[in-house]
Amino acid sequence: MNKLVLFLLLSVFLSCKNQDSSALNAIEIINNSIEASGGNKFDVSTITFDFRDKHYKAKRNQGDFQLERHFKDSIFNVKDVLDNNGFNRYVENESLEIPDSMVVKYAASVNSVHYFSVLPYGLNDPAVVKTFLGEEIIKGKNHYKIQVTFNKDGGGEDYEDVFVYWISTETFKVSYLAYSYKEIDDLGFRFREAYNERFVNGIRFVDYNNFKPKTTKVKVDDLGKLFEENQLVLLSKIELKNVTVN
Repeated sequence: MNKLVLFLLLSVFLSCKNQDSSALNAIEIINNSIEASGGNKFDVSTITFDFRDKHYKAKRNQGDFQLERHFKDSIFNVKDVLDNNGFNRYVENESLEIPDSMVVKYAASVNSVHYFSVLPYGLNDPAVVKTFLGEEIIKGKNHYKIQVTFNKDGGGEDYEDVFVYWISTETFKVSYLAYSYKEIDDLGFRFREAYNERFVNGIRFVDYNNFKPKTTKVKVDDLGKLFEENQLVLLSKIELKNVTVN
């Protein structure tokens, strides 16, 4: 009986040790990836770019941020602003009062574009939970595989989304990412392949080929394998144009 108890205690200890090791590896890998993509330059920067028919501007200063989206509707010029204090919409420079339900949607929409534009920056936010899933070869190159989930507190409207990042074991740059998200009755899935890498004033930017699986009967961490097997369908291209960094 004593030997059995000792064995069980040892198993629990080794399991906890492995979990701690995996968590540490995930943190180190993400830290190295952020460093390879611009490091602390993100923290004190003003970034602008065009995405589809809208103009975006991000000001960051050691935790203070202001994320903007500029566009013209059928008549008026509209500016959306998301900062540390919340979300506001301006029409022809006049503040517009909008329902709380729409504030959530507009804020999430602005944040999403800015979030993807500077990945992997942001993956060290307090609400982010990182898990090391091992290594995987895609297109002949080895990658660390990191799962990212979010705590409900601070994780935003889409805190239940699950992301997976494939990070080069050689360069620590993000080569691919995938995510699952809630649809009305099911889960949706996307897989993105980075291309057109360029550095602007020391910060890395990429565009993405945006794919979806042929079936929803999949798991998000299997999308790399499906991409390797040509089992994904190209939906669109995510392209940032006219990028500037100050």
